[in-house]
Amino acid sequence: MEYEIIHLSKEEWKGTVIPIKYTTDKYYDVVVNNTDKGFTVEIEKKDFIEPVTHTPEENNFPDKLYEDHYENAYAWGVVVNNELVAAIETNQELWSNRLRITELWVSEKYQKQGIGHALIEIVKEQARRERRRAIILETQSCNVNAVDFYQHEGFSLIGMDTCCYKNNDLQRKEVRLEFGWFLEKKKRLSDEEIEIRMETTEDWHNVELMTQHAFWNKHNPGCDEHYLVHKLRLDKDYLPEISRVAVKDGEIIGCIMYSKARVVDGAETHEIITFGPLCIEPKWQGCGVGELLLRETMILAANKGYKGIVIFGEPDYYPRIGFKTCDNFNITTADGKNFDAFMGFELTKDSMKRFLLLIVCIFASCTWWIKYRLDIIIAIEVMPYEVRRKVAIIAKEKWPFAGAASR
Repeated sequence: MEYEIIHLSKEEWKGTVIPIKYTTDKYYDVVVNNTDKGFTVEIEKKDFIEPVTHTPEENNFPDKLYEDHYENAYAWGVVVNNELVAAIETNQELWSNRLRITELWVSEKYQKQGIGHALIEIVKEQARRERRRAIILETQSCNVNAVDFYQHEGFSLIGMDTCCYKNNDLQRKEVRLEFGWFLEKKKRLSDEEIEIRMETTEDWHNVELMTQHAFWNKHNPGCDEHYLVHKLRLDKDYLPEISRVAVKDGEIIGCIMYSKARVVDGAETHEIITFGPLCIEPKWQGCGVGELLLRETMILAANKGYKGIVIFGEPDYYPRIGFKTCDNFNITTADGKNFDAFMGFELTKDSMKRFLLLIVCIFASCTWWIKYRLDIIIAIEVMPYEVRRKVAIIAKEKWPFAGAASR
């Protein structure tokens, strides 16, 4: 039987107890020895004299979804007849660029049906899209089924804590074990391996499909950035002359789309540009395609006489290409704010430092964006409820390029 995996929103599922319970007749015995040359660690699977059961009731702090100390948590799960029967939760460990699985649970009735594997695959895809270097998780030396499952999913032992739960964890045979899964390092593509060119009308469908692949489940369940691409081409502020697609072996694998923007300095208006989406087919992400698109089109924009670029983008990516936060140019949002994702790039030396500057709107005209949002809302409202509930498009207020300007 197939089960639908859905996003478990924080608003609805925060505080939900995850009833992790298991019985085992085996354990991994952890022995740490001091030697003349240092330390040795031995880990060996052994049999308990009699089965041991662990339940949530034995802990004063049972596992719950969206705990307050996980600031970047995100959860998926399986719900059957309004009952949660499986869940996985992740939390971005931003300082180390790793993704931690904080919860993974499948109700006993639904185990051995591939649900656990499917949940792990979702997290692996999340890690790829976020360009994390590893996925890490915790389990216990007495949870043999979990240890064996994680190894089957490609995880390897990366560490342990011999007094995580109590001071006698070694004697109790319940040692915290850390496992990790490492993303494959991809080979960067060179200029000679891909073609960067203008988009043609024959490319439209494939570009929108590639955009959908690139943003699927990245910022919300599903995505709507492919429809943004469709609407942007028809707007008066779209700049096809500097927008480009990346092609490899006849396949569209990336695109960058530019629009006009303006900065208002008192009574004076300065024309600049913005871009979004900049996106790459998932299997080619991390291969340098986005950087190739950016560098070529920034040269085109400079040759056209544009002063600079302002975007909402990913702070861990764009500074590597020379983007700086907009406070370096005295540019703020319309309400006077600045933040890490609000960045700019001067196309010629000091071309934006002459502004006094208040950015009133990222686009010279936002009417196309308002119409785009209305189209999304209308499309959803006319759908039957059951179809609407599963639709990939999420109609919610957000800045258009808070995510779409991302890789």
